[in-house]
Amino acid sequence: MSAYRDKDPRIHGIQSKIRVVPNFPKPGIMFQDITTLLLDPKAFKDTVDLFVERYKGKNISVVAGIEARGFIFGPPIALEIGAKFVPLRKPKKLPGKVISEEYELEYGRDCLEMHVGAVEPGERALVVDDLIATGGTLCAAMNLLERVGAEVVECACVIELPDLKGRERLNGKPLYVLVESH
Repeated sequence: MSAYRDKDPRIHGIQSKIRVVPNFPKPGIMFQDITTLLLDPKAFKDTVDLFVERYKGKNISVVAGIEARGFIFGPPIALEIGAKFVPLRKPKKLPGKVISEEYELEYGRDCLEMHVGAVEPGERALVVDDLIATGGTLCAAMNLLERVGAEVVECACVIELPDLKGRERLNGKPLYVLVESH
């Protein structure tokens, strides 16, 4: 599901503020730069508002944001829907005891970590990131949350690169995106 397909009038304003940077960080990559979206207070607010409108009243108790850009969108969503924010971080960034989930990337392996005890069994979680490409990071985030007994309600991303088929890797878990980029 996507707001893009729902034709919400705010989507055009959001999409027009996302800059595409060719050949960054390496040749052949068309980098979707959300920093230009953040420079426009209306577009940034519209982005957060669209997610809040979708998730308010859905009994979500955890918003899990993926490092780093999930940290931009996750906290304001969590505050508005009355949920806690749980950061999912790269290795060795969180003090104390953590639970880890390794995952495959197109170019190697990576890992996400979460504090032990940050999420309790039975909590309803939303996973937030800026973009879904191949889906590896979102899958790792969902696995991490489900391993501690959370129910992942949905994943939410500002941008989807549908040509990379990341949605297919989510094993039927709902994904909500605002814009698609081809």
